[in-house]
Amino acid sequence: MAFQRQLIATAVLSALATWSIAASAQSTANDAATTAAPATSTPSAATPVQPALQPIVVTATPFASQEDVQVLTPAKVIAGDELRNKLGNSLGDTLSSELGVTASAFGAGASRPIIRGMEGPRVMILQNGMGVSDVSTVSNDHAVATEAATARQIEILRGPAALLYGSGAIGGLVNVVNDRIPTELVGQPTGTIEGRYGTVDGEKNGSFSLDTSAGQIGLHLDGNYRDTDNYKIPGNARQGDSSSASGRLPNSFTHESSVGLGASYVANWGYVGVSASTLDDHYGIPTSEMSFIDLHQNRYDIDTVVNNPFVGIEKFRFRFGYTDYTHIEKQQDGTPNTVFSNRVLQTRWELTHAPLAGWHGTFGVQTEQGNYSALSATSGTSELTPPTRSTSLAGFLVEERQFGQVLASAGLRAESVNRRPDGTSGLAGRDFSLLSWSTGALWSFQPGYGLGLTYSLAQRAPTVEELYSNGPHESTSTFDIGDSQLKKETSHNIELSLQKTEGLVRWKGNLYRNKVNNYIYGRTNGQVDDAGNADPNGEFTQRFWSQGDATIRGAEAELSYNWNGQGMSGRVFADTSRGTLDSLGNLPLQPATRYGVELGYKTGPWASGMKVLRAQKQDRLASFETYETPSYTQVDANLSYTQKLNGVKLTWFALARNLLNQDIRLSSSVLRESVPLGGRNFIVGARTTF
Repeated sequence: MAFQRQLIATAVLSALATWSIAASAQSTANDAATTAAPATSTPSAATPVQPALQPIVVTATPFASQEDVQVLTPAKVIAGDELRNKLGNSLGDTLSSELGVTASAFGAGASRPIIRGMEGPRVMILQNGMGVSDVSTVSNDHAVATEAATARQIEILRGPAALLYGSGAIGGLVNVVNDRIPTELVGQPTGTIEGRYGTVDGEKNGSFSLDTSAGQIGLHLDGNYRDTDNYKIPGNARQGDSSSASGRLPNSFTHESSVGLGASYVANWGYVGVSASTLDDHYGIPTSEMSFIDLHQNRYDIDTVVNNPFVGIEKFRFRFGYTDYTHIEKQQDGTPNTVFSNRVLQTRWELTHAPLAGWHGTFGVQTEQGNYSALSATSGTSELTPPTRSTSLAGFLVEERQFGQVLASAGLRAESVNRRPDGTSGLAGRDFSLLSWSTGALWSFQPGYGLGLTYSLAQRAPTVEELYSNGPHESTSTFDIGDSQLKKETSHNIELSLQKTEGLVRWKGNLYRNKVNNYIYGRTNGQVDDAGNADPNGEFTQRFWSQGDATIRGAEAELSYNWNGQGMSGRVFADTSRGTLDSLGNLPLQPATRYGVELGYKTGPWASGMKVLRAQKQDRLASFETYETPSYTQVDANLSYTQKLNGVKLTWFALARNLLNQDIRLSSSVLRESVPLGGRNFIVGARTTF
């Protein structure tokens, strides 16, 4: 607690210091002819071929660069109508058809994004550039504690983004941007309100986002409510097993609500803002135990930007976040089993310096302190993982420079991570020193064409559950056993990309190879009882956290014509990834090879589209896996009509998902054998923007 109080005091003092920095910068800013735009604003410059389309800015990069000029990590941004059409009950469901992305698919309530075959702690989830700080990395039955329905955009950075955001991003990161802290003043109230209904699960979903200002104070309010029943499935829960559930998947319901508000003071020198939010999620776990989870999270954030605070410094940014997360896993009759708790305090200080010898960069310091536990709901003793305090301190530097037609980028991150389990556990604490670096270049050999090459080394410390787990996990029916002697992971990633980013026809392709030393994975080893004793009829599968050297290689490609433009548009795409453990065969839960096509048509107020996604059979199994996921074809479609009523834009929309009513099972899901995705689903709704 002393360290936590110290961090809180530091955060408060930093925030107060920002006011004095801002005051000294204001006179300089007032003399400027043009006020610098906030970091998250979108430029108004349009491409010459498609004047209606504006470039999308990726806020999770150090220079808020455009989507199509990333060097360190290929980026994808989902926003606007595209985001609304893809919106699912979970973050994993929303992103599961993106290039290089699949999902853990643990029922409707819990599904986490998997990037290039990497899951859990190797994929960092951010909200407005700060860690979500839930426990979704611990197990696939744990939901991601952020809401996509209220997001302005969702950013996917594939590859090693660890230099900026930490060692948990070896596989990549997802940043959910909801603009909860206003960064600019709006002249009049603006916002979006949406309601939708889905047939496959009786979904009733309403969301809103509102912004206004009073003088120099910007105000924001958003919220979401979702209620779904058990969803319909095309056949039986277990394929070919007529004795298993049919019609609807038992215990696949969800009930979720969230509210967030924020306020900021915006001036010529920048802004300072605060926000608070709360999220409640109640959802079923579709396993034979029929358990469910009650989740609650409170979150508080501070974000401050000062433009031109000192000579040679273009921007100072300070961010603070505190998250209080709890979820209770309950039996079918409501009896609580295990209480998971995670309280995390984060701070980030960033300085963007003016070009120095041609190099333009950002450097800073990040701290994090968390208290995590998984305790028995009845006795309060360690049920799965002992109370553990984790602290980290990191410094980072990212630089870029233009050399003629070549944009070069380099970065470095040094981080110290400490794990300290409760003294009564008898487990030893661990200290990890992590060093990550990356270098890359993008050669624009012709206007609109680019050839990129990136090499990076990224290190990750084992998580608390990987080190110290020792007990039954009811929701996953596993008896997890950690290894307190695990070593840090070290990833060597090389990536080659070729892209065309201008004109009606655009395309890109990525080839990558990731060599991971001391890769941590869960290895199953037969059935045990609730005490961990071998029992062929035991209800738990014993799972050991183990290590081995792994190699992940893959490719991604897409070709588009007039994408998101007026008239006809089209897109073809494909991705494949394969992970192997050296001398031990395949990695578990590897994604299937996929390819597909999308067609769209826009004219006046009408917009329509259709997507066909084909996934091949996945039979590249780990030595302890037995179930091969069959191939499937997923067909989705959308239709919308937009009209203006008294200055308000009103959009009526209809979505169709899995039109062929296919039995879809994701190879990246631990429940693929018994939990298919939902069957044919029609969604109707309306959205107003003002």
